[in-house]
Amino acid sequence: MPLLPGAEPFRHEGGEVGVLVCHGFTGSPQSVRPWADDLAARGFTVSLPLLPGHGTRWQDMQITGWQDWYAEVDRELWALRERCAQVFVCGLSMGGALALRLAARHGDAVSGVAVVNPANKVHGMGAKALPVVRHFVRTAAGIASDIAKPGSEEVGYDRVPLHAAHSFRRFLQLVDRELPQVTQPLLLMHSPEDHVVPPADSARILARVSSRDVTERLLEHSYHVATLDHDAPAIFEDTYAFVSRLAAQRTASHG
Repeated sequence: MPLLPGAEPFRHEGGEVGVLVCHGFTGSPQSVRPWADDLAARGFTVSLPLLPGHGTRWQDMQITGWQDWYAEVDRELWALRERCAQVFVCGLSMGGALALRLAARHGDAVSGVAVVNPANKVHGMGAKALPVVRHFVRTAAGIASDIAKPGSEEVGYDRVPLHAAHSFRRFLQLVDRELPQVTQPLLLMHSPEDHVVPPADSARILARVSSRDVTERLLEHSYHVATLDHDAPAIFEDTYAFVSRLAAQRTASHG
């Protein structure tokens, strides 16, 4: 099955500090590629995987679930760990939830977490009906391209496969329970106006993690896919500052 334009995974061999970047539900690497490119240009080793079932057609996603998506980023984390002294995890939306779970599960193997509009819950009246409805209705309307900036488009599916949405909902419930195990420094950037993931999700994540070093940034000029929106340069700058600060601290303490 041919990939959608821009949906190919991306890897860059850089220095001793690695960064794993995770894309969102029904999206593709295209939505966070500028973020990954910026990190690569600054000399980091970067991995941006394509999650199983994504980047082709929604029918391919219908037969995947959270275990497949999480296994992919878990593998990439270990590949980065093998060649880098430190690894940071970043993510947009569901990618943020994947990043938080990696942090919760892997402790010191993850040096810090930077997330943009991270998902914590599937909202709406239909969410509770998903376990049943998915057997009768295959898809719902798509969620891609919630962007304020004119002319900026996200490459993602125009339909949400409901089997996958059900699995996504269960995954978010699992991650929510694990959030207290997140102790690493956290940079959480979120849009006050987001038509996919409400600000309440960021508030809950901030309230539940055990991280002491927490930075919250508001993305005032962007909607959900802020990595392709007006605030993208601020996201890249803040992420670089966050990773550089922590990498330098760790190097100094081990020096």
